[in-house]
Amino acid sequence: RLRHKTLAFVGDSLGRQQFQSIMCIATGGKYSPDVEDVGWKYGLVKAPGALRPDGWAYRFPETNTTILYYWSASLSELEPLNTTNSVTSYALHLDRPVTFLKKYFHGFDVLVLNTGHHWNRGKFSGNHWELYANGEPVGKGRLADLNRAKNLTLYSIARWVHSELASRPQMKAFLRTMSPRHFVNGDWNTGGSCGNSVPFSNGSEVLQDHSSDLPAECAVNGTQVKLLDITAISQLRDEGHISNRTFRAPTGIHDCLHWCLPGIPDMWNELLFAQI
Repeated sequence: RLRHKTLAFVGDSLGRQQFQSIMCIATGGKYSPDVEDVGWKYGLVKAPGALRPDGWAYRFPETNTTILYYWSASLSELEPLNTTNSVTSYALHLDRPVTFLKKYFHGFDVLVLNTGHHWNRGKFSGNHWELYANGEPVGKGRLADLNRAKNLTLYSIARWVHSELASRPQMKAFLRTMSPRHFVNGDWNTGGSCGNSVPFSNGSEVLQDHSSDLPAECAVNGTQVKLLDITAISQLRDEGHISNRTFRAPTGIHDCLHWCLPGIPDMWNELLFAQI
């Protein structure tokens, strides 16, 4: 299905986990010397002083298949407000797709988008993001509410992708729904944990007709963007998070957001394969 094609993931660290999962599936988890690093073709090279590049891209020569990931926590265009100062705030344009998408969209055959877990005041403050719409600061109006701001971004990007698909009728585009968190008795920084180790201890069926991520479902309505709905089915798997089972975990900190791999993101990719 992906011979001579490019599969692109654009999103946050949960999108990166889905990309890591698919790379392990594609390689059988083994180092493959024939797989080419083609990140340079997409500007995905580590900047001086950076911990890592903004993403990765790999080509499998046997099938001429490229799989790539680009980190964009908001899916929105970020514009520095002061180009002369390296420590500047950024305009986060709710109604403009991230620049990487605009630049490389027409080279993709399958696109998977996600956003969600960075839409909180802590992340916005830490990243020095300021909300903009129609080229202007949103001020204290309705869009100052980050849930409304996120919903506008989902709506805007679904419509932008839909309009671009007119010239790419063979392309498939997906908006992946939110990956659920499972913190109990606090959040990540207030002692929250997820110690359950028994699968399906809170049920084993998804019986609802609509997505548990209604804003994402509503955003794609009326467009050719498909919903990759993983929220309710992942909600059943609270034992699958990294929790405190990692070599790098600071004492007392539990990660009940990201998933162990192999694990739940492999299921997301099985659902994706079924729709490709």
